[in-house]
Amino acid sequence: MELALKIILVIASLGLIAAVLLQPGKSAGLSGAISGGAEHLFGKQKARGLELFLNRLTMGLAVVFFLLTLIVAYFVKTV
Repeated sequence: MELALKIILVIASLGLIAAVLLQPGKSAGLSGAISGGAEHLFGKQKARGLELFLNRLTMGLAVVFFLLTLIVAYFVKTV
């Protein structure tokens, strides 16, 4: 049981790393700050669906990672 949970934890952590790295940067220096303000004012339309999906995927994987970490720590401590 403990080994299976550890394997799932490793898979979840790799998925979380991939989801974070796939997300686009929020700004790129001064030019990003200027265009970021314009995007905030007028709204950013391009690739919004993908960004929303990646944000939700990251949050979901973070919750799974956190819960699995607590469960594995409990099993390791009790054994």
